[in-house]
Amino acid sequence: MSPVEAEGLVRSWLASERIEIREQEDARAHLHLLVKYPLGKSGHMFAIIIPKDRDLLAISSMTRVDEGQQNSMKEMMKSDPEDWKSWMHECRMQLIASGVDWGIHLGHSDGDRKGPLQAFNVSEPVWFDGLSKNEMMQNLRRLWLAKLGIIHEIKYTFGAGSGKSGPVDDWQGKSDGKARVGRSNPPQPKEVHTDESMSFGEGFDPSDWI
Repeated sequence: MSPVEAEGLVRSWLASERIEIREQEDARAHLHLLVKYPLGKSGHMFAIIIPKDRDLLAISSMTRVDEGQQNSMKEMMKSDPEDWKSWMHECRMQLIASGVDWGIHLGHSDGDRKGPLQAFNVSEPVWFDGLSKNEMMQNLRRLWLAKLGIIHEIKYTFGAGSGKSGPVDDWQGKSDGKARVGRSNPPQPKEVHTDESMSFGEGFDPSDWI
């Protein structure tokens, strides 16, 4: 299957499900769309990308944590650091159990990345030899449910928040104020860390596939 054929199929499948798309300019991608899934008020924004010189479709979504919720996380970090570590551990385990690729953005403090949780992303690739409407739609569904799991954990523990998006330290200084679609740093060896820096999963970018 060629990228052109894959693009035609993806567009037809999205249209058949009445999913609206927004075209995105991306010099590194043959196709870059923003879509809302599922339909209705509960829908989330997802990027659907066919990278150039790759035989895959990448689907990803980023969630930014509310400012009020971040403030509540900071209070927990000060008042009960062990509860904070336990909560972050459970979030990581939930993301691992979801089976999707994921990454987190933790707040910076004195050079350490200990929290609060400022944003997280989920992502899944589908290679062309396994690309079908069912696989694409099931990936969207899995990613949406993985996001919902963490969002509900945040709301249950830290409340509804203030309604204002909180800061993301990792994005400070970027010209567009947003996370890059591609990886900004060279790939690093994947290791599971058990110290209090809690960095496992932090470095993954949803467009490692690009």
